[in-house]
Amino acid sequence: MAPAYTLLEPDAHRPRRFGFLKKHLLLFLSLAFNFLAFIVILRRPHDLTDIFSSRIFFGDSWYGGLENASQDSADVGDLERCASTRSQPLPSSPPAPINPWTSLTLEELSQIESWLEAPERGLNLTKTTSSRTSDNIIFLIEAYYPAKEAALAYLSTPVAELLPERYARVTIHHGGWKEPVVKDYLVGPLPIGSATKMRPLTEIYHRADIPFNARGLSTIGEMTLVLAQQMAPISDILQELFGATARGLPNDTLVAGMSGPFSFDGSFRRLWMTWRRNHAGSYLLPVNFYQYLDVSGTDPSQWKVLKHIYHGQVFNTIESFIEAFHNGTLIRHPEQADPNLDVSWTERTRRGPDRDLDHLPGPRSVSFAGLRFRVDREQQHISWLGWKMYLGFDRDMGLSFWDIRFRGERIIYQLSPQEAIAQYGGNDPLQASTAWLDRHFGMGSLVRNMIPYYDCPQESVYLPATTYTNFGIVHVERAICIFEQDSGKPLSRHFGYEEGEFGAVKSYVLTVRSTTTFDYLFYLDGTIEVRLSASGYMQGGYWNEKQDGYGGRIHYTSMGNLHDHVINYKVDFDIAGTANSLLKTTTNQEEIDHPWLDDDWGQRVVQQKITKEYITNEDDALLKYPPNFQGGYAVVNQNATNTWGVPRGYAIHPGYNAIHNTVVGSKRLLNNANWARYNLAVSRRKETEPASSSMWNLNLPGAPTVDFHNFFNGENITQEDLVAWVNLGMHHLPQAEDSPHTKTNIATSSFVLTPLNYFDYDISMELKNAILLHTPQTPGDPYTFDDYGVKQDFTCVPERPSPFEYPQTQVFSPDGTLSFANSPDIRRAAEMHLRVRIGT
Repeated sequence: MAPAYTLLEPDAHRPRRFGFLKKHLLLFLSLAFNFLAFIVILRRPHDLTDIFSSRIFFGDSWYGGLENASQDSADVGDLERCASTRSQPLPSSPPAPINPWTSLTLEELSQIESWLEAPERGLNLTKTTSSRTSDNIIFLIEAYYPAKEAALAYLSTPVAELLPERYARVTIHHGGWKEPVVKDYLVGPLPIGSATKMRPLTEIYHRADIPFNARGLSTIGEMTLVLAQQMAPISDILQELFGATARGLPNDTLVAGMSGPFSFDGSFRRLWMTWRRNHAGSYLLPVNFYQYLDVSGTDPSQWKVLKHIYHGQVFNTIESFIEAFHNGTLIRHPEQADPNLDVSWTERTRRGPDRDLDHLPGPRSVSFAGLRFRVDREQQHISWLGWKMYLGFDRDMGLSFWDIRFRGERIIYQLSPQEAIAQYGGNDPLQASTAWLDRHFGMGSLVRNMIPYYDCPQESVYLPATTYTNFGIVHVERAICIFEQDSGKPLSRHFGYEEGEFGAVKSYVLTVRSTTTFDYLFYLDGTIEVRLSASGYMQGGYWNEKQDGYGGRIHYTSMGNLHDHVINYKVDFDIAGTANSLLKTTTNQEEIDHPWLDDDWGQRVVQQKITKEYITNEDDALLKYPPNFQGGYAVVNQNATNTWGVPRGYAIHPGYNAIHNTVVGSKRLLNNANWARYNLAVSRRKETEPASSSMWNLNLPGAPTVDFHNFFNGENITQEDLVAWVNLGMHHLPQAEDSPHTKTNIATSSFVLTPLNYFDYDISMELKNAILLHTPQTPGDPYTFDDYGVKQDFTCVPERPSPFEYPQTQVFSPDGTLSFANSPDIRRAAEMHLRVRIGT
């Protein structure tokens, strides 16, 4: 068989030399052409050494080289630079020049504090930072919101004479009184002057007193010293058992965490403590050692540890625990003292394999034509494509919205979070006794600066917040972020063949966010979505086989415990005025005979039918969503109809995880969070019922200062000023993927407020960011279209984003002295009972 190739004879080389030169000439010309094309594409005035810098070929990545090249070029192609004002919002035009709900300023807070400390007040106050439990201290100063009637009168006629008088709410811990107590006061009018008075604020509470044992967390210094004394006799034992120390020294490797509530009715103040390893994410590193601590009253010498539990073994005295350790009756777990124990898994340090192309920064949104929302930073007012709203901010729950208008009409007077519960279950003292009410800790005062590019998109606009706390006046420059984004899908669209059928409207969303947890999304059709997305460390438990059924194992001896999150919001609707009604709509199955159906199927039809009814008594307005979500609830104005004669209204739709609390009847949530039993409730609005909870409700489940059920006393709610109390949340069944942190894409819940016959048609049809396509008359031709003059391919070269930086949170003393939230004292006050270092 002949070979598949042949060897060339010597003479055969000669005829191919010309072909060899020809090929190399073509290769040379090709390289020269590519080189010239490369220069033309770059169109740079620099010399060629810039183009062929070693930085591109050998130093940085090719991506980095292109990025640097684009940054160095001011004339990329034919593009112009975006206007320098693109990244800053235009000023808004509030309906009134003064925001009646704005927070107190640093100057106002300082003036009020000085006025309270004056001898003529007779309060005998001590600075919180140097106080003891037995002192009188100012716990809180914040703006007290004006009466709705006065605020609406001012908004209607925004003249100085109608501006509501400004008042402050002041909370004082009277620890120095013979019978210690907590008092709330109203101070005003402001600014401080000869007319300023002070009176008890009692009309918004359901009990006359606020027990001292239910007080807020002010200073824990005395408690940590007591703990150091109580722990001293067993410090060597703990080191042997756990290979860790709790001696009251800076290098201690054990810290305490505590559970709430601390009291049932204010007659005592006791709490369970768990001990954890002092490492990043200590919340996930319990060692299965618990103590029951009594801190009732104001005398720390009377505080003591009442009980010790080690791996389920109960000791009622410290002596019995020590005796069991030494006589060998204590069943030990020596693996816990392993010096090579790895706890790095609780850190946020990156781990795991690389992912393809993950070294490149991801896409980001750019408003090439400039920001489309307007902001008045001083008055905390926002407007966007028909939406207008004022912002407020308080210590308890943070961000709130006021006078929300759409297309010139007020829809909501107030939208604000009220309370957030987390009720746990478990087979240990801490988890089984935990039912947090987060308002107690001051969710607003714990807000810190957003992380730019991560908590909020790159071109977000930030607003500040100022709150009074027990460790100083906290000023957070980036407490709130505002941004507009393309939702990535049309708001409406249809494909059709008839003229006028085929087109789409773009969907943009304005988001106002605080703490990366509370999101408020405004849509172009008049819809508002209230969304909460949680992330962070769980309150972890110690895993063993007895914990099965109470959570999920996430590491060798760590678990996440089963718990419910329920968050309550206040929605004060004003639908075409303040007189509104509650409409219930349901769908039900019916069987009906139609005489015209005499065909093969027969006359009997099984189908759905809508039923509508008004709920007229607020006692009947403690609500759960209908089974299978067949229907829902809406707030409507029976006296204001659209063109088609239907009452105008807004519907309340469930979003993600429309839940209510699972457990009913627990003593730890007996009456202090009754709102959590429902999906929503609607009551008649009253100035004496401004909130569904209070900061003291956590520690008063048996006799709360605000009992939500007391709002409902048989009053008529037909064409009255109504408030909807709406819940969202999640049943958290922890899993390994919650380690080290829960994720916002899973731990998300929401509800939606959307127009219900409020308009005559879909008002998003008025938007110009839309397209209408026309069917070609000739086969093969492209569609013609009308884009209403808005070119979606408009582009320009945006400004280079600011480099990343994260400032420390500023904390001011009343005299204006600046410190920072990272200082040890302030950190201890901020971490409160969740990470307690003893003896410091």
